[in-house]
Amino acid sequence: MNILVVDDEEIKRVSLVDDLVSAGFGTASASHGQEAIDMLTRESFDVVITDLRMSKIDGMELLKRIKCNKEAQTEVIMMTAYGSIPVAVEAMKLGAYNFITKPFRNEELIPLLERIRDKKQRPPEVLKMEEASDLSRLEQTIVGNSSDMCEVRRLLQLYARNDATVLLTGETGTGKDLVARTIHDLSPRRSAAFVKVDCATFPDHLMESALFGHTKGSFTGADHQKDGKFDLAEGGTIYLDDVDDIPLDHQAKLLRVIEEKVIERVGAVVPVRVNVRIIAATKKQLLTETQNGRFRSDLYYRLNVLRISLPPLHTRPADVPALVDHLLKRIAQGQPFSLDKEAVQCLVSHQWPGNVRELAHTLERAFLLGNGHRRPCGQRSI
Repeated sequence: MNILVVDDEEIKRVSLVDDLVSAGFGTASASHGQEAIDMLTRESFDVVITDLRMSKIDGMELLKRIKCNKEAQTEVIMMTAYGSIPVAVEAMKLGAYNFITKPFRNEELIPLLERIRDKKQRPPEVLKMEEASDLSRLEQTIVGNSSDMCEVRRLLQLYARNDATVLLTGETGTGKDLVARTIHDLSPRRSAAFVKVDCATFPDHLMESALFGHTKGSFTGADHQKDGKFDLAEGGTIYLDDVDDIPLDHQAKLLRVIEEKVIERVGAVVPVRVNVRIIAATKKQLLTETQNGRFRSDLYYRLNVLRISLPPLHTRPADVPALVDHLLKRIAQGQPFSLDKEAVQCLVSHQWPGNVRELAHTLERAFLLGNGHRRPCGQRSI
């Protein structure tokens, strides 16, 4: 596979080229965007790894010029400083394969390049079938054709192939758990574990051990070494539900995991490197929590790299009939049961303060009271 590295920072460029060559990739380099464009006119490259911030022609402009050639099969990976992540996300929307934030270890690029190589080696018809299958699964899982839900599906597809942290926001019952699981299922990590952590359920004194594990003898009752949730999620995804409930003194350790990709078990002195993608969810306004001193601002910005905001159900009433059909299929499990138009309209007009979860519970109750028969239901009976 032929790779072009574009970076005006010479030390980083030379270091990256050397490491990619050592890893077996054919690699060339350019010190600025115009040089890269000149090289691309003379030679074909499978992947361009480019810095985002460069003088004259920056990474975004280089991406646009590469992607304007519809015949080109060149994939683009953006290298960006942490503060430029919104621009990098926009680059993905314009066709960039992925982005990686500086500073990073050069070897972190290897899995990305291997995925691209695997993709290029597979027949186009197979890739199209897989993409169609993923899209079909996504539409069947994340239900609704409102503009808000179409945007959720679009972002979900985009974020699934990236390893950056994702923050899911929204009221209780809007489907954050489902979205987190779907991101994992559509990602290259799908064959590894998906581990959910209900942060609100752990007492403060057990939170650190639950997340990072502990060594034998580290505290009274620790008669053996125990793996934490991050150990269990190795190679896969860890989902931190109600992340705002993590105590302040443990938030610093979570920040270290994100920044350095290491954990430190309770009682241990040697950190352990981990390979885990983090998805976090909150029903609170985390920015307000940081302003009130209840959540670390540096952790907030590290979690809020990629973001999906799930809309409350009352803002998308047109999605209710489709949700009713979807949920009833799951609830009835093949038994004959449906609601008449009057009942469905009743559900559409309800405000649903508990969102999709409340709707699901309402339909379960209707099914149980309906004894498996089709029956109308008024506002009071549901």
